[in-house]
Order: sequence, then structure tokens, then C-alpha cells
Amino acid sequence: MATARPRRVEYSEATRQALVDSAVDLFTEHGYSQTSLEEIAKRARVTKGALYHHFGGKQALFEAAFSAVESGVVARLSEVVSDPGDPWEATRSGLRAFLEVCLEPSYQRIVVQDGPAVMGWGRWRDAEEAYTFGVLRTVVSNLIASGEIGDALPVDALARIMFGALSAGATAIAASSSPMQERADIAVCIERVLNGLRVG
Repeated sequence: MATARPRRVEYSEATRQALVDSAVDLFTEHGYSQTSLEEIAKRARVTKGALYHHFGGKQALFEAAFSAVESGVVARLSEVVSDPGDPWEATRSGLRAFLEVCLEPSYQRIVVQDGPAVMGWGRWRDAEEAYTFGVLRTVVSNLIASGEIGDALPVDALARIMFGALSAGATAIAASSSPMQERADIAVCIERVLNGLRVG
């Protein structure tokens, strides 16, 4: 028989989630440098003391916001690419879904633009690999296992090359004055590269 969770635990988790949601909204709207902890606490309707109870400071809160955005992206992409049908079409759908994500303000600002500067390049790259790279590696592994791109290519190396291309594409979309057109151009190029890898 399941026991009821203490209200204190539920309140603590709700407070933390409110702070993360507030941070995602404000970091997206104003960027890391232009967002204060006071603003985040006020939007979350908690005290600054409650904020410091959950997070050691602004960077820790940013990293929680980063994780929240990336976790949401990974969940959505995983659902798309785990379609039990044709692995080739699932891959194409996954790539299109990722490029759509690249148009979202929270992903652009928090993950692509502010992430490397706030977290440092090495830590940001490690975090990226812990999220979207895992999805991409699974996709590449499935394509090789199904015979779509042949078994002579090493999974990790190919996944890293594709991951680099997609990361560069995300950066280009976020920096573009015409992100929709940039996304369309990158989609065409990635499809062409992917078709070039296909057996037969």
C-alpha cells in the first residue's frame, strides 16, 4: 500500500519547480546576464531565501533551467524516433523535429546562445552529449542495425559527426535574421548528406 507523501516534500518540490519554470521564462526573455535572482523569485512567488534553499546561486539555477529545456527536447525527440515502423523515416522525422526545436526561443537562448558562455564550453558540451547526443547515437545505431547505412561505419564516430553538424545548424538558426529560411536550408543539406550515407 502506497503511503502519502509528506506535504513538506510536495511543497518543496513545487517551490523548486516554480523557480525552474520562472528561470526558463526569464532567461528566455532577457538572457542570463540581464536576469536577476530577485526577478526569478518574484515571478515564482517565493522569497529569495527559498531560492537559495534550493539553488546555490544564479549559475546553479541556470543549469537547472538548461536541464529542464533539454529534458523536454529529449523526451519529444525520443518519442518521434522510437516509432516502431521504418527506421529511415523515423530518422528523417527526428531530424525535422530537432530543427523545429531550434526555432523555439527557450532552446535558442538557453541551450544554444547562453549555455556555452554561462557553463563554459567543456561543461556545456558534456551536458549536450548527455542529452541530445544520446538520442542521436540511438538513431545511428538503429540505422546501421537495420542495414540502411551499412555496418562498415563506426556508430560513435558517425554519431559525433552528425551531432557536430546538427549543433552547428542549431547555432546558425539561432543567430540568423531569417531563422525559418536558415532552418529550411539546413534541412535540405542534412537530408542530402543523410541520403548519401544510405545503402543502395
